[in-house]
Amino acid sequence: MKTKHFVVWMAILSFLAMSSLALAEEKGQGGMSGMKMEDQGGMKMGDQGTMQGHGMTHGGNDMMSMGTRAYGGKMGSWHSEARMIDMKAQMESSGMKAQGTMTNSHHIALSLTDPKTKKPVTEGTGTVTVVGPDKSMKTYNVTGMKGHFGADVNLPKPGKYRCNVKMESGGKTGTATFHYTLK
Repeated sequence: MKTKHFVVWMAILSFLAMSSLALAEEKGQGGMSGMKMEDQGGMKMGDQGTMQGHGMTHGGNDMMSMGTRAYGGKMGSWHSEARMIDMKAQMESSGMKAQGTMTNSHHIALSLTDPKTKKPVTEGTGTVTVVGPDKSMKTYNVTGMKGHFGADVNLPKPGKYRCNVKMESGGKTGTATFHYTLK
């Protein structure tokens, strides 16, 4: 992931963390029961969820519950799900305004599960090629993140987009194609 994209994404997550802490502070000590610092550097907030880098969960929601489900099915031998998250809308729903220009408008969050062990696949690499309504194509690297794989992509105008995903992990390869319509 490009440094600029990483910085923008980390800013989004930082703002989400601050808004959660501010809400807890408003509620007083009872606002975030059982708050403990974890060895991994994240904050365990009792039943509120865990916030650790890109694998953030908040109130029981993680990256794989945000945005719109765009795909669910097989990708090679894995079970997979893909979600499209409008980053500007996600920030606004958290009470923040996007500042500056965001190069990429959406985040694709992708989960892979081993069908035999039922465990999530946590290591691997991949790409997603996004074909726009005007037939323009751009390929983005898919990066492993805490709890999912992801890529920040640009969907600049309304229309139907096709996403061709290719993932590799543990000597296995899987592909999937799905569509997403931006209104």
